Amino acid sequence: MIQVSQALSIITENSCKMPIRKIEVHKSLGFILAETIHSPIDMPPFRQSAMDGYAFLFSELNQFDIVSTSQAGNFSNEQIEKNQAIRIFTGAYVPDCLDTVVMQEHTERNGQSLKIIKKPNAFANVRSKGEQIKKEELVLERNTLITPAAIGFLACLGITEINIYKKPKVVIIVTGNELVKAGKKLPKGKIFESNSVMLASAFQSMGIDKIKIFKVKDDLNSTKKILKNCLSSFDVVLVSGGISVGDYDFVKEALLSNGVEELFYTINQKPGKPLFFGKKVKTLVFALPGNPASALTSFYIYVQHALKIKMGFDSVHLNQINRKITTPFENTTGKSLFLKGFYNDEFVTVLESQSSAMLNTFATANGLIYIPYDKEIVAENQEVSIIPIN
Repeated sequence: MIQVSQALSIITENSCKMPIRKIEVHKSLGFILAETIHSPIDMPPFRQSAMDGYAFLFSELNQFDIVSTSQAGNFSNEQIEKNQAIRIFTGAYVPDCLDTVVMQEHTERNGQSLKIIKKPNAFANVRSKGEQIKKEELVLERNTLITPAAIGFLACLGITEINIYKKPKVVIIVTGNELVKAGKKLPKGKIFESNSVMLASAFQSMGIDKIKIFKVKDDLNSTKKILKNCLSSFDVVLVSGGISVGDYDFVKEALLSNGVEELFYTINQKPGKPLFFGKKVKTLVFALPGNPASALTSFYIYVQHALKIKMGFDSVHLNQINRKITTPFENTTGKSLFLKGFYNDEFVTVLESQSSAMLNTFATANGLIYIPYDKEIVAENQEVSIIPIN
């Protein structure tokens, strides 16, 4: 049995990035950039008006003759005299001979005569060429998450394709003869199956949408068969249940018989002690406990860590923050604990229903409180580490 830090190190050592492929920028949301991008142009590519108003050459004058108009998308570099101005609109080209734009609200116009009521400073409201970014300057670093803003930024520079890391194809295999699909009649002795939809949603929250779900009977041959098919077709295989030491827990045996290399099995933690991690070639395999809270905790701590590496995230380690705990806590288990909690800007509260089978308080938790195995006493108002979730 290994400690939490050891498990994370083993996952890091055995996870590798997905292959790189080229993709159209407008389809790249949620992917991780696999190249460093520099700007092919200056942005803006010309001096540009920052607002609707009038462009003029700054001087002591406040009265001007309006001689032309500059509209966004048009180009005119005519010579304008010192006592002349042009009507200009946001985003429009500012002729080289002019240097200042006054907003229209600060002027009075009578026909083709313009009077400035509130004069701006020299060079006001003119975006200089390359003000946002200059040609060859850095646009985005490799390993950057592509967001809507990043897509907009790339598009405004005329970039239509980028290299990204492919997202992994994942499969969720659910074991358990006691499970019934939600929406069907619930016979005595059965429970509704929730792990598949819960874990699929967790994958989707990371932008992974290529997810298959299979349910398998609690017998060795069925488990071996489904695993054989999945190990050659998916990048990440996630098994829910069947990994403990019960008479009907066949997952570990089925994995090993299919050539999966065991990298660790069981972690000194609560919940989620029976957790298997292995690989076959480049396919990663996680076998999680069947209890819902254990499964979801294990996803947040371990599966998500591996996925971030495979997807190319720059930062893959657990995001942790510190808060003061509202009640004292005693850890007599000798295990590392992940407690469902709710935190604000200063404090964190341990929620009720910490059982590995219960999701009721998990549904309202916004963090997992991490208590190391060697920390026996946590005093009231003592700072503890929290892993934010949701």
